Amino acid sequence: MVQSGKPASGDRFEVDGRSIELSRPDKLLYPQDSYSKRDVAGYYHSVATVMVPHLRGRPLTLRRFPDGLEGEGFFQKEAPGYLPDWIRVAEVPQRGSGGPVHHVVAEDAATLLYLANQACLEFHMLLSTVDSLERPDLLVLDIDPPEGTRSTELRSVVRDLCRRFERNGLVPHIQATGGKGFHVVAPLAGEEDFEQVRRWAGTMAMEAAESDPERLTTEQRKDKRGTRMFLDINRNAYGQTMIAPYSLRARPGAPAATPLESGELARAAPGGHGLANMARRLRRKRDPWADMHGAVMAR
Repeated sequence: MVQSGKPASGDRFEVDGRSIELSRPDKLLYPQDSYSKRDVAGYYHSVATVMVPHLRGRPLTLRRFPDGLEGEGFFQKEAPGYLPDWIRVAEVPQRGSGGPVHHVVAEDAATLLYLANQACLEFHMLLSTVDSLERPDLLVLDIDPPEGTRSTELRSVVRDLCRRFERNGLVPHIQATGGKGFHVVAPLAGEEDFEQVRRWAGTMAMEAAESDPERLTTEQRKDKRGTRMFLDINRNAYGQTMIAPYSLRARPGAPAATPLESGELARAAPGGHGLANMARRLRRKRDPWADMHGAVMAR
């Protein structure tokens, strides 16, 4: 079940016993598509029921566009000092020099709506939780195709990686990123550290690239990839993030990161769902990742 995409009254949302009133609700955040802050807030209200469970307990990096996509956006890790005291903020130590970073943690729909009112379009989440920062409970392999890659080729690579995950005792979950490619994600028990998880991801990516060198590469430098798809394991590191399920993307059309059932892949596109049609999708389909963390297999 999803929440209504309409404000409770006017430009005010009543959620979780809190009242979130939009400032400058008519401000166009997606000018090419005529989507306003009101539209963005309505979107996040409509997906909150399925999105918040994926965010809960995870430090966030926010991507904000106060002047819309035509303005200067920025990534924000450190929580602003003006946040109301009911929004959770978690201290995350940095490796190396420097003090800790204080990240927002979205524990409820009210926090999601508050951040949407701050012109946050994208929500990026850590692969570990506040309670166990050093031990990830997600492994992510990001398939980054060059421009012009055929959808059939991209989907074929996703299927192959899903099979590799299964052979390695992992349960693959697919996400259309809302950008150019797909994520293949597996839940973990949270027993290993990032170095071990990164080695697992690296081994699978390297074996895939070696078996299909014409299409795939693990080469970090763009100028050496040619027309091959890049299998990116870099998100599997302390402090790194992935785009959160159901987060909008700061791209024309307002696409969103979308968890998919494996049977949907045959017709899926990386940016196939978003602000215009996500609420309709969720009215007829439950979240494919709803039971993700009950699907951890022993390695």
